[in-house]
Parts: sequence; structure tokens; C-alpha cells
Amino acid sequence: MPKTKIVFPSTLIFCAFILQGCNDDKETVIPTPINPTVQGTTAQVALLETTDLHSNVLSYDYFKLAEDKSVGLERTATLINQARQQFPNNLLLDNGDTIQGTALADYQATVNPIKCDQTLAIYKVMNQLKFDGGGIGNHEFNYGLPFLNQVTNSKFDVEGIASPSAQPNCSGPTFPQVLANVYSAKSKQPLFKPYKIIEKQISAITPDGKKITSTVKVGIIGFAPPQILNWDKRWLEGKVYTVGVKEAAEEFIPKMKAEGADLIVVISHGGLDSSPYSPTMENGSFYLSKVKDVDAMLIGHSHDTFPNKDSTTPQFNLAGVDKSKGLVNGVPTVMSSFWGKVLGVIQLNLVFDGKKWVVDKSKTQVEARSIQNADKSYIDVDPSIAKAISAEHQATIQYVKTPIGTTDFNMTSYFADVGDPAAIEIVNQAQADYVANYVKNNLPQYANLPVLSVSAPFKSGFAGGTDYTDVSSGNLAINNAADLYLYPNNVYAVKVSGTDIKNWLETSAKRFNQIDPSKTTAQDLISKFPGYNFDMFTSADLSYQIDVTQSIGNRIKNLKYKGQAINLSQEFIVATNNYRASGGGNFPGIDGTKTIYAAPDANRDALISYIKKIKNISRVANGQHRSWSFVPVTTAGTVTFTSAQNKLPLAQAAGLNFVSLYQADDGLGKGMSIYKVDLSKAQ
Repeated sequence: MPKTKIVFPSTLIFCAFILQGCNDDKETVIPTPINPTVQGTTAQVALLETTDLHSNVLSYDYFKLAEDKSVGLERTATLINQARQQFPNNLLLDNGDTIQGTALADYQATVNPIKCDQTLAIYKVMNQLKFDGGGIGNHEFNYGLPFLNQVTNSKFDVEGIASPSAQPNCSGPTFPQVLANVYSAKSKQPLFKPYKIIEKQISAITPDGKKITSTVKVGIIGFAPPQILNWDKRWLEGKVYTVGVKEAAEEFIPKMKAEGADLIVVISHGGLDSSPYSPTMENGSFYLSKVKDVDAMLIGHSHDTFPNKDSTTPQFNLAGVDKSKGLVNGVPTVMSSFWGKVLGVIQLNLVFDGKKWVVDKSKTQVEARSIQNADKSYIDVDPSIAKAISAEHQATIQYVKTPIGTTDFNMTSYFADVGDPAAIEIVNQAQADYVANYVKNNLPQYANLPVLSVSAPFKSGFAGGTDYTDVSSGNLAINNAADLYLYPNNVYAVKVSGTDIKNWLETSAKRFNQIDPSKTTAQDLISKFPGYNFDMFTSADLSYQIDVTQSIGNRIKNLKYKGQAINLSQEFIVATNNYRASGGGNFPGIDGTKTIYAAPDANRDALISYIKKIKNISRVANGQHRSWSFVPVTTAGTVTFTSAQNKLPLAQAAGLNFVSLYQADDGLGKGMSIYKVDLSKAQ
């Protein structure tokens, strides 16, 4: 596009010098003339969303030390560049869960913490891409308030951090970050700025067809799940509190309008839930859409894509939700998947009514643009992204290659859903060892209680055939431990009863659909209950069966401890993580009140230390103790579940002889096969 040379009268140039203070040491910037905007002027503005990036800057898997083209902001960046060409008037906004999620993030936060004058890799790239604003997700709090305060240069006024006036200016995002429903317990003020009104220069067309430059004032306001108080209790208790998202929106949006905001854009790190409203509900975006003056919503947290006309996700099939057009109670809404897989685009057509810009709802369009092409290939990366964080990337690779031990078998989660503990037992052993040692040395009042442990298959195929834990036999390094334990959780110990264990397992068993033995058509075994909530024991002392023909809450059978029916009043100590111990996943009774030890160490670090201690891992000692099995049942039809392609030998090596290949390709293009489960032989 050719550039137009604008010649300014000398008087205007003189005024510009006066306004700038006539500082000869600085370049004089002459602002672009803003034409008076007349009634009937129109403009098109696009809102571009990323969400749940989880520090996936590059298309790279640090666990496998290999390229992964299905993820990465470096590919989303190409979509951003294309969208900006299509929509010159645009705002690029991030929805949160940005700074945690990869080995790169952990390296910069806990292994070699960045200094005040350094910028997180993810923020460095977002600055380079010129993001206009961002929200805050629940995972932003995973590394604690001091770290979050530093890397966002926020000047928190909370207990445990120096007063804002005494805090240095640190490097961080060059775009505003907003959060309206999390408050400092000390100051009783929002932890972040609750909202920001961005004055965006745009090109517009007058009623007589002339192109002018105008300004639209876009107000952005952010929300995070109130459950942060449970999920990161160790960092947040007594320091921050939350208010309901609806209440916060109703307080601040009128102020935003009073301050001249033409458009109100909600950045909600939450999905859609139409159950009765509660100030503590995790996914409150449905109710945010009903707040007066909301023009658009950018949502996230659920790691899903909206709009999607073919979606079977319950939250996108609620009354008032149009999954084809991307509308929630009439409000244009987008959710751009996770890990950089999708760019959300909301195209707003604006009309100036003489005083302000308003949205012409009849012309609104919402899209979710994937980095995967129709032919299943992936778009090219933006090469400037990898160049920007080359040093951080290489340092992370060197870190994760640090050797810690060996294994004589493949430690994978491909068949964890049907009983293979290959990638789970070592985690349980490490957690139990850590807690047992602490109890022995520091909690003598609990010395006689049995110590058990639960863990889950954190990677269970949600994102396709590559989304599984897969540690090959041979040498083990830190990246393998990070693959075995995905999240930066801390070890927690809870004191529970036999009844609590029974209820815990009944909740975990939601992982399975209820199977009708008389049904002659194929039935899917696995439900939409998340794999990371499928907690399981892997101890020879504890055994139980799961009857998938029964309704939820009635599936755990033959629960035994050391060969005898479990005493429901007997007390146990269970090693787990802070997320679960503090109420994550809504397990009955596991709500933070039963924690007897909140360890300062991460589960992953406990695992690394344990592997270093035992050095040589074997299937016999560390990967074959199945605490659970299915109750055998003969079904008239086929029972199936999906896992990655070409993995049947791993099921056979684990002794799962009731599993066979049913369909080599499930047809969805994600590298998945359909396997058959013969429940009559599932011992």
C-alpha cells in the first residue's frame, strides 16, 4: 500500500514542539490528524484472541525434545499477521493462562528465575507481536504472588511483598493486563487494574464515502475463576479474595461507559455454565453475557473451540448459545482453543451515531481460525518468534536433558484408562515416599497411619495422538520427569477415612460412561470427565474394582486394604497435590480441611529426587502394580475407547490382553485409533 506524504503547516509543527516540551534530545512526533467523525460514519474492527497459551511459544515439545507443529504461538503469529492484513483496524487480546505450562515456563520461574530486568519469554514475544491487552487466568498464580508481581510489573499491594512505592520497576508486558474480580486482602482494592480503556485509531468511511482517521474507545475488563483460592491456596490464602464475576462486571462496566468507552469487551477466563448463578462459580461467562452494555466476550479456560457448529460439548449446546454464529445470549463470543492452536476473530461493524460508536449486530461475524489447514498440514511459523527467544529455548533444552536415572520399560499413559499404571506408579511411589519420610520425622502423631498415594494420567489424548506421556526405556532425564508429572503442583498430604477413599474413587470413576450390557451397537467407554481427574492408587496394599455398568456413585466394588474389606472408619494418609487437596476437581470431602502437610516442594521435584535415589526403574518394581480392574461383564455389543495409533504392543506388554485393535484410524485426523475392550476378560 503506497504511503501518502502529509505536509503540515509550520504553525502546526510549532504547536507540536510546544506540546512535547521542545526537547531537542528526543524525536519530535507529530500526531496523525484525527478528522471529526460525523453521524453515519462506519468502520470495521476485529478483535483477535489468544487464550490458554500456557507458555507454548514455539512449536516444540520439551518432553519429547522434538518439534510439535500442532501447537505454538509462533504459528498463531502467522494467523495474527494474516488477520491484521485483512482487518487493518484490530485489537489483539490475550485471555490468560499465559505464563505456565511448559518446561520453558518452569525453567524461568523455578529453575533459573528471571531477574527484575528480564522479560519472560512469552511476554517478550507478545510484546513483539504488539498485543493491545490481556487478562489473567488461574494458572498465572501457580508460581506465587511475588513472581507474578515481578514478571507483570504490577506493584501488588499485598502482604509479603514490599509496599508498591518501594518496589522497583521490572520488565514485563508492554500491554495492559486487567482483572476485576480478585482483590488484595490488605488494600481491599483490585489486585490488577480491573479495566482499561484503549483509545484505538482506526480508519473509517464517512456517509459520503471519504476515508478518515477516527478513534474508538475500547474498554477491556478481565475475570478469573474464583477457584484460584483453592487451587493455589498455599500462595493466596489470607492475601487475596475474590468477588463474583457478575457483581464485578456490574460495578465496573457502568464506570467504563461513564469514562467514554464506546465498546465493552469482556475477557473472561472461564467457560459457559447456565446452572444457577453463584459468585463462586468457575465458569461464569454465560452470566457475564447478560450484563448490560457488554459488546463482545473473549472466553477461555475450558481448552475448547467456539464457535464450532459440530461441537458436542455441553456448554456450547445450552439454550441461548449459538455454536454456529458464535453468540452467547446475543453477544459475539469466541474461545480460541489452547496452546496457540487457534486464533479467535470477532469482526465488529461499527456505526457512529453522532456521539459514540455502536455495534451493528446484523453484520457481526465470529470465527475460530486454526493453525491446521484443511489438508491436515500446518501453517508456517513466523520465523521472528524463535529468533526472539533463542537463548531461553536453548537453556531450557540443556536443563531438561540433565540425566537422573534409567528405566527398563516404556512409561506411557496410552492405556492408563484401562488399567496400565506404567506412567503412574512411579509418581505414586515418589509421593508416598516423600510424605512417609516427612511424617516419620515431623508428625509423630500420625506415625501409625498407612501412607497411600494417588495420581492421574495427566496426558490422556485430549489434544490427539501426541498428547500422552511417553517415556522410552533407557536413560531418564529431567524432561522425562516433567512428562511423567505435567503440572507445577506441590506435594500435599491429607488425612482421610475409608469412606473418603471410597468417595474419592467413585468420583474418579466418572471417567467412564455407563455401559449397557444388552446394547448391540458400539459404546464408548470413556466419558468427557478429564483424565487429570482420574485419580488412581497403584499400591499392592489397596485393591478395588470398577463396575462400569452401574450409575455414577455406585461403581466401586470389592474395595480392600491388605486383602480385607476396607474399614470405612479407618484413617489413612494420602499423598496428592495442592490442587486436589484444596478442592480441585470437586471430590467429596477433599476440600482443604483435611490437609495435614502442605509441602514446599513440587511433586515433580519429589519425583526427580526419588528417581535419583533408586536410579534404576523396572516394570517389576515400579510399573505393574494395578490396584484396580474392571468388574468382568459380558456385553452384547462392542465396547471401545480411543488412544494413539500403533500402540497395541504396549497394552500387550502391560498384560492387558483384553484390549485389541478395532479401527486403525478414528477418522478425525488427530492420530488416534479405536481400540476394543473385552470387559468379560478384563481381570
